[in-house]
Amino acid sequence: MINSFWKCKHTWKVSANNTKWCVIGCAIGDFGTIAFFQYSNFDISTLFVFILAMINGIITSIMLETYLLIRQKIKFYQAFKTATGMSLISMIAMEIAMNLTDYIITGGAVIVWWVVPIALFFGFITPWPYNYWRLKKFNKACH
Repeated sequence: MINSFWKCKHTWKVSANNTKWCVIGCAIGDFGTIAFFQYSNFDISTLFVFILAMINGIITSIMLETYLLIRQKIKFYQAFKTATGMSLISMIAMEIAMNLTDYIITGGAVIVWWVVPIALFFGFITPWPYNYWRLKKFNKACH
């Protein structure tokens, strides 16, 4: 049954936890990059800031996932391999959702305190169903 595939509460809970950690990791690099360019004297395009923010968000997400896996007593190489093996599709979708939300609300690459939770919300819900599907179908998760 296709409908029963999407009704597993346990998989939704696990995929939500995985997505949460990915959003936290992505947000650190993403928002940090945007804030840097917002408060510095660099004059570069909004698109370039968003591209750098996405790259840095993915890097910090991988770093956070690696750290969390090492804390679970997994050796560095295996932890790094698992973290880099996370779904790039999920991370890119998350980054695009957060940056697009920021752009739609602020009109640029701007960090405003009240926009952050909205961007995080859309950054979370965008990849969450994909992460559920990947976990349910292939039993593949970040941790």
